[in-house]
Amino acid sequence: MNRVALVTGGIGGIGTAICRRLTSDGWRVVANHHPSEQEAAQSWRNDLAGEGFEIATIACDVSDFADCERMVSEIATRHGPVSALINCAGITRDKTFKKMEASQWNAVIDVNLNSVFNVTRQVWEGMLEAGFGRVINISSVNGQRGQFGQANYAAAKAGMHGITMTLAQEGASKGVTANTISPGYVETAMTLAMRDDVREAIVASVPMRRMGQPEEIANAVAFLVDEASGYITGANLPVNGGLFMH
Repeated sequence: MNRVALVTGGIGGIGTAICRRLTSDGWRVVANHHPSEQEAAQSWRNDLAGEGFEIATIACDVSDFADCERMVSEIATRHGPVSALINCAGITRDKTFKKMEASQWNAVIDVNLNSVFNVTRQVWEGMLEAGFGRVINISSVNGQRGQFGQANYAAAKAGMHGITMTLAQEGASKGVTANTISPGYVETAMTLAMRDDVREAIVASVPMRRMGQPEEIANAVAFLVDEASGYITGANLPVNGGLFMH
């Protein structure tokens, strides 16, 4: 196959699992990271190479449209056009709404939502012209149900699926699909760093009585990018252990 997949936020916990899985499935994977994470990305690439995964990395501030244009141009030159885009970059700046500052709102909207436009806009036309493409937006259960102290995050994650549904309509006749995956709580370095009592309360609220594994999100991505999944578009696939059912 040797098609190119770009994973934004690719060196994070969920992003890493996605990169591993797509590489195993024969994709040429490029993992994006923030320019401030250059050393971490080098270490990440070396660690993955030690496991037998040859994954390229590229720095880009996905909240910056011009930088995204530069990134995708470089990828096309080095590896070829992007056939699958997994928008996985995200941050949190939690605060109750009455205490939330404009800077906290804007930071999350810029990285979690505007980035979806900034990066997808660079690859979309090429996918339409090629007659094949996969866009997968990694949203969140909290984009479906809201979450105390996360007005910014919930708004951004809900907005991602609005983009998905529009892209699905615009790409349908051209062989390009767009789908959303909405994970519940996933066991990553971030959730493992929570206080034990907080983490235990979260687990108790999940019908399956456990957090998801990053590999379970990657499995959903692998399913949706497959050529055999070409009739699935505009969907929001929940991977949340039954935490939220709609």
